[in-house]
Parts: sequence; structure tokens; C-alpha cells
Amino acid sequence: MRLDLTPYRRSTIGFDRLFDMLEQNGKTATAENYPPFNLERIADDRYRITLAVAGFTREEIEITAQQNLLMVTGSKDERAGAQFLHLGIANRGFERRFELADFVLVDDARLNDGLLVIDLVREIPEAMKPKTIAIKTGAPLAAVENKPDEAQAA
Repeated sequence: MRLDLTPYRRSTIGFDRLFDMLEQNGKTATAENYPPFNLERIADDRYRITLAVAGFTREEIEITAQQNLLMVTGSKDERAGAQFLHLGIANRGFERRFELADFVLVDDARLNDGLLVIDLVREIPEAMKPKTIAIKTGAPLAAVENKPDEAQAA
């Protein structure tokens, strides 16, 4: 199924990234689902991604965080000369991409018992946080009149 967002693109401003993300998600929905992962919210501004990467070592996994994108890649070195009678454990490389909202940063990443756990936190800058404005009482301040100087008028 292909989702056509063209009519919405023509009538909205500033939502290009959202539409691109929706279209890209539709394209990759049929892609392979390896390695499996969980997404969870552990607090209002804290998230966790858990990937099942059994058989991979720390050296074989790379985590790259760019603006609004988290990419986890794994590359498995083939064991030279190994003769498997049965190969049931996935031994292939992978690349997983996660679109991140604004101000979401990687806080920690740990590999333990075949699970890669990536903790994320949303840190909104102070300038962007809502502020409560104090309401004062009393008479308003007197208006200041700006009178042009005689030198400026000439």
C-alpha cells in the first residue's frame, strides 16, 4: 500500500520532515525485521530501545547518533574455514534506523546477555521550556514619549 501525501504537502508549511518520515516508514514497513527490538517509555522524557543482538560483540556493533536519527549497525566477521552442519543462529549484518524527535539524545548504551539496551532522554533547552509570567499589581508604568531632536528634524 502506497500512501500519497501530495495534497497535504501543497497545503501545509513546515511539515516536510514529518511527511518524509511517513513515506520512508511506508517503504521500509515490508523490509526485514532483523534484529528484533522493543521500544518502551520508562518516564515522561526517558525512552529505551532494546535490540536482540545475540552473538554480536561490542566491537561488531556501532551506534551513530545524528540530528534526529539514531543508527545501529552490526557487522559480523565470517569465521574463516568454519564448516557448519546447521546454521540456525543469524550470522548476518544489520542496520537499524530510528527517527528521533527534536531534543532526544542518547543517554547510555549497554550490551549484556545478547541484548543491546540504548537509553534515550529528551532534554528541552531552557529557552524552549514554558515559563510562568508573574502578574504584578499597582499602577502601570508611565508611557515614555519620544520627541525628535531639533537636529534630527532638520
